[in-house]
Amino acid sequence: MTGGDIAGLIAAGVFLLLVVLLAVPLFKLGKLLDELRTTVHDLTDNVAPLLDETTTTVKEANGQLARVDKITGHVESITENVSGVVETFTGALASPLAKIAGLATSLRRSTRKRK
Repeated sequence: MTGGDIAGLIAAGVFLLLVVLLAVPLFKLGKLLDELRTTVHDLTDNVAPLLDETTTTVKEANGQLARVDKITGHVESITENVSGVVETFTGALASPLAKIAGLATSLRRSTRKRK
């Protein structure tokens, strides 16, 4: 055996050691990639129904908001009507009450002057 043969054997041994040392992390990386592929597949299967449920929920919420908007409009209309009725009632009642109050004050003053 010559010096070149010995150097070749040493280089082959070091290369074999390097391959063995790198094989373990590569094997673990392969397992990790398999798990990642499985997770992505499961996620893909579960996201579609979740998106469908979310779409349905948003549609139902929009429907409820439309109903609330209608109810709010009706309440606003009723409030305006009640306000008009109160104004009319107050106007109709205030004028005679003011006249009666003025008459009562005049009568009081006149009765006080007589005494």
